[in-house]
Amino acid sequence: MSGTFAANTLGQATMQESHSTDHLRETDPAQPRVLPKGVADRYAGNTLNLPQYQVTESDITFQNGTPYWSYALAPDGMWNYLTKKQTGTVLIDMTSQNTAVNTVRGEMQKGIRTAFYNDYNWHLLKRGEYLAHYEDPFMVVHDDQQYIAVPYTVPAFHWLPIPHTTPTWGGVMLIDANGEITDLSPEKARKHPALKGQKLYPFDLTRDRVAATKYRHGIINTLTSHKDEIEVAPVPGDGNDQPFLIPTTEGPIYVVAAEPYGTAQGLSEIWMVDARTGQQYRYTPNGSLFGPRKATDYIRQAARTTDWNRFTPAEPIPVVIDDQLYWEVQIVPSDNSGVAYTAFVNAQNSEVHEVETTAAVTNFLQNGAVPANQTSDRDDNESPTSPTMIVERVAPNGSVIGTLTIYENESIRIVQQNETDAGNRTTESRTMSGPMGSSLAGA
Repeated sequence: MSGTFAANTLGQATMQESHSTDHLRETDPAQPRVLPKGVADRYAGNTLNLPQYQVTESDITFQNGTPYWSYALAPDGMWNYLTKKQTGTVLIDMTSQNTAVNTVRGEMQKGIRTAFYNDYNWHLLKRGEYLAHYEDPFMVVHDDQQYIAVPYTVPAFHWLPIPHTTPTWGGVMLIDANGEITDLSPEKARKHPALKGQKLYPFDLTRDRVAATKYRHGIINTLTSHKDEIEVAPVPGDGNDQPFLIPTTEGPIYVVAAEPYGTAQGLSEIWMVDARTGQQYRYTPNGSLFGPRKATDYIRQAARTTDWNRFTPAEPIPVVIDDQLYWEVQIVPSDNSGVAYTAFVNAQNSEVHEVETTAAVTNFLQNGAVPANQTSDRDDNESPTSPTMIVERVAPNGSVIGTLTIYENESIRIVQQNETDAGNRTTESRTMSGPMGSSLAGA
């Protein structure tokens, strides 16, 4: 019960403190967000060549104005966990699809994911600030020196109608390589040279405040008429969720897309939260725009040659080009082995534009056009070519467990392994095509 009252108080305060705006911040084309978290995580793990260490969970840091996925190098294995300390930071440029992995070496006296006596979190708790909630840490590299930055919240107490608390931003704990801990207020954090240009406002607090605005008309409204009630839109992507941090021409912001309560997938609001000050802005579309979930549906419809059993959309983020809202979606293999291509979906007319390279992404963000050597625009109003054959993979019980769609000028080749009486294997290959609508079972 107290949790509901706390969310109601937080939501009411967020609505009062936020500013309504009639425009969205322009995306910075020089710093496009093109590398999803899942792909970066795999890059980091696959390129690590230190047998005694492993990469930790990723977070976003900035270096010379460029956003990077950052990881701490933590001990791997029980013996190393007990005897070793964090030994460095791994940085992966998130503005490039095919990016190099940069490793900064150097021991941290108080690190991430080490034995408790070497762990930063234990030393924060020893300070006695037991009511503070420390959010996920992220690595900062400034002038070749490593730091751990930890945004945190503190509770604000409310006594009516029943006692409850709401989180407020307390500041940032900054830990240097020697283990010295500095407690910085929000104002001091913004002025600290090591945190110049970094995101400072807590990630979880951003999401919690936006989600709590469902109570903007009170608790009773969420149980009855649901007037103006919103939900944070669920999005695809391996291990990543809203809010998304986006570099804009006015600095880094958190962006949260909200949908109407219920099954609707339209766009109710876009919340923009300054990642350094925490100032909140809410944008309400004048007309009908669709949200991130529907954007991925349009991509699936437009990309008829993509095998959606092997690829998946990831991290649909809102970008603004010449005051027009697009959803930028990365199409990645199911195993996160790379980025196949990037799709931009016009949130107003559902046109899908596909680009394949980082340079093409930058060009689209600058000009709103696909280069001539890239895949041409796809209009959702144009009907795609109908398939000439549908191959069904059928289980022994007769249920269809997979399909493969074959289009004009395409064929399928069936390679079957046969075992002879002598125990030898022979291979038989058949190429088949068929009229539209035919079905080949058991392939």
